[in-house]
Amino acid sequence: MSPQVEQAVEVYHDKEYRSKRWHFPSYNFTLSVIWTPFLIGADIFEDMNGVSTSEIQLYLDKIDKTWTDQYNSFDYAVIGVGKWFLKTAIYHENNTVSGCHSCPGKNLTELGFEYSYRNALRVVFNFITRSDQKASIFFRTTTPDHFENGEWFSGGHCNRSVPFKEGEVDLKDEDNVMRNIELEEFEKAAAKASEEGVNLKLLDTTHLSLLRSDGHPGPYRQFQPFAKDKNAKVQNDCLHWCLPGPIDTWNDLVMELLVNGDKYR
Repeated sequence: MSPQVEQAVEVYHDKEYRSKRWHFPSYNFTLSVIWTPFLIGADIFEDMNGVSTSEIQLYLDKIDKTWTDQYNSFDYAVIGVGKWFLKTAIYHENNTVSGCHSCPGKNLTELGFEYSYRNALRVVFNFITRSDQKASIFFRTTTPDHFENGEWFSGGHCNRSVPFKEGEVDLKDEDNVMRNIELEEFEKAAAKASEEGVNLKLLDTTHLSLLRSDGHPGPYRQFQPFAKDKNAKVQNDCLHWCLPGPIDTWNDLVMELLVNGDKYR
């Protein structure tokens, strides 16, 4: 007999369908996806294709209430950030502009993405460890992109059909920087979480993802991109992941941490 899979009921979506929520009545189980690319406060001025009309305004000392207002309803949460911090941004602290990342001609102090990323993680981890909600939190590490011969905006592609073998590929410099920041800040937060009774665990997906250059949508980010013109020039997506695909392994890791979590304390 084949198992019956319950049909989830979609109970919420935002205007852009970026954040969604589903309910499984038989299990009284709710699954949410929350779009909060920085986890901290941000004003973003770009469309669904990543084309921006102005610099991101990033508030390094303010949490994004998009997710924190729902936090007390969560028993489990997987939290991850990353590549958005590489975008051009103006930084705000204490209600004033403190600097920027990649903003030549603005007459602002170039602080770099390292500065904002570390500050953001500290704000996020402080919120989690101080919260009265003692949920199980999995912090997902950064995952690399696999653009070759360019970036997303300059013709980069990811045409490989098999994974890399061990030793065939290295992390990019910015991925190494972000990962080191993540590990440093997580280690400090985990110690505090333990004191406060918060179950904070590391979901380390970086190396697993590095080998899976074959797991991205590539030119198929949009449905049937070559239906009208087989030679059409399309924007490749070598950052996000296909489903089913490599990130199914992430689910396996989460289940292992849930079922046998005591082994990883």
